[in-house]
Amino acid sequence: MAKTGRDKNTKNKAKHSRLMEQKKNKKKAEVALRKQRLKAIIKRSKEEKS
Repeated sequence: MAKTGRDKNTKNKAKHSRLMEQKKNKKKAEVALRKQRLKAIIKRSKEEKS
């Protein structure tokens, strides 16, 4: 028998998709920040050597 009323899982899927996007964006931002910090450290060390 078909379920009447609201479509199955649509609200939960939307919430899950949003949360997973937030997680991906947070991870991407952390990676970018780490890369930026490493570049700054390398630049600073090169300046000290020369």
